[in-house]
Amino acid sequence: MRVLLSYLGRYKGLIAIALLLAATNQVFSLLDPYIFGRIIDRFANRPHGYNQTAFVRGVLLLIGASVGVAMVSRIAKAFQDYSVNVIIQKFGAQIYTDGLKHSLLLPYQQFEDQRSGETLSILIKVRTDCVSFITSFVNVLFVSAVGVIFVMIYAFRVYWGLVPVYFCGTFLLGLLTNLMSRKIKVIQKKIVTETNLLAGATTESLRNIELVKSLGLTSQEVRRLNSTTFRILLLELKKVRSIRSISFAQGTFVNLLRQSILFLILYLIFRNYVTVGQLITLQLYSFFIFGPLQELGNIILSYREAEASLNNFQTIMATPVEVIPKHPVSLPAIERLEFRHVVFQHLTAVNRALDDISFIVRKGETVAFVGPSGAGKSTLVKLLVGLYAPRQGQVLYNDTDSHTVNMDELRMQFGLVTQDTQLFSGSIRENLLFVNPGATDERILDALNRAACQNLLARADKGIDTMIGEGGIKISGGEKQRLSIARALLRNPRMMVFDEATSSLDSITEEEITRTIEATTSGKSHITILIAHRLSTIMRADRIHVLEKGKIIETGTHDELLEEKGLYYAMWRQQIGERKTNAPAPVLASGS
Repeated sequence: MRVLLSYLGRYKGLIAIALLLAATNQVFSLLDPYIFGRIIDRFANRPHGYNQTAFVRGVLLLIGASVGVAMVSRIAKAFQDYSVNVIIQKFGAQIYTDGLKHSLLLPYQQFEDQRSGETLSILIKVRTDCVSFITSFVNVLFVSAVGVIFVMIYAFRVYWGLVPVYFCGTFLLGLLTNLMSRKIKVIQKKIVTETNLLAGATTESLRNIELVKSLGLTSQEVRRLNSTTFRILLLELKKVRSIRSISFAQGTFVNLLRQSILFLILYLIFRNYVTVGQLITLQLYSFFIFGPLQELGNIILSYREAEASLNNFQTIMATPVEVIPKHPVSLPAIERLEFRHVVFQHLTAVNRALDDISFIVRKGETVAFVGPSGAGKSTLVKLLVGLYAPRQGQVLYNDTDSHTVNMDELRMQFGLVTQDTQLFSGSIRENLLFVNPGATDERILDALNRAACQNLLARADKGIDTMIGEGGIKISGGEKQRLSIARALLRNPRMMVFDEATSSLDSITEEEITRTIEATTSGKSHITILIAHRLSTIMRADRIHVLEKGKIIETGTHDELLEEKGLYYAMWRQQIGERKTNAPAPVLASGS
């Protein structure tokens, strides 16, 4: 719970005010039974000991005092609730924000190994559970503790022998509840684990809903998710049984304790140590004290839930974030990129994904990487943009090692177009402003025109304010890629990276996007990196590197690699062979 205390330490002043108000509320609430007992002893038991004026004045004075303390109690309660709400809202926002910030700063490999829905579930749960515990602690546990102290002081003034009874009763009730609630901690940890798994699985199912419904797997997914839900249900029922057992034991113990105190007080009345008014006051106090203490089981349950959630939260926060140099080198513009003997191996892999990769590319040049599936092309892109760090070797920007550069700052110079285009359900404008919030409408339209989005704009009835997806126009795969290219161009990047940008498109759309890519790179104003599986998209690259099993085995232009008759030639024949047979002239004219 040190994490909880460290966060609450930021609000010491507010917490002190809330606890002071809670103590004031409880003390003045307990003064009311005390005044009532005084009324019984002074006036109800001896009504004829006063004249009418003195009797009325005395009764009205004590009733007025009772009204006054009740008013103070209610005012303190109102301000107490407000203070507690301010604390929990600030605490909840801070712990959620810190968790989200830390999660986004984690190395990319962490996200590859877990489901995004699990992280979100942990952050929401820790906020909810901690808020519930803080509220219960202040409003129930602390208030009850103040009440116990007040009652013990009053009991000591009435008869000292009552104090050990109240103290022992309170101590035994807390001990009994704590012992019986230990089982709940184990159950709650399992519930949190299963809930996080369910959140991750549900997120994946909803994200891949097109595949699920297209293959008729809806019922199968429902059964799979329901199996986890059923396990959570069984654990929740087991927890409820434990809670009911605690409540039964608490209620029985409190009733026995209250009757024992009543017997003791009646005996003390018989011995003339206690008055009837004091008996009534002490009996009312027993309801004030032992009633809330019966909620101790729920408070301990809240504590157990918060403890389990905080452990998961602490696991996230303990995961090292991306290393940022203490004194990063600032690169105003990328003019040169070099991989120098780069080696990379995934954490759980046996073999290297990239092995001794070296190449240089300068501003105005276009370099392509091709190879069969699993050759290391996607890994190379992740190293290029800093999502992975090389195990050996160096990635150099303008002869500056990537380890000495603030990658977030450097990435502002990247324009990235991936195979799986990731667009949002907002407008065209919102999708483009995502990468450059300060861009003007003129710059947005210029980027769209340079990406050959004229047909899309012609169909958009509200121009760049037209919604995409739900509630807006439906766009094709080719239009998605053009929007992705426009979004990349809006940053005025110094390096354009096309990661298999046409691999999921039909041949006609592929040719159109290829022409768009060539048009955007023809200005020679930036470095261009092409990652391709289809060789027709990279024929005009200045250099082509052929990857196989993580190594560069061939390098050259399209024509040079065809003459070598190596892997590139074999891939070319496989992909272009049929088209070459059917239409040899156009293909040879554009290739060799």
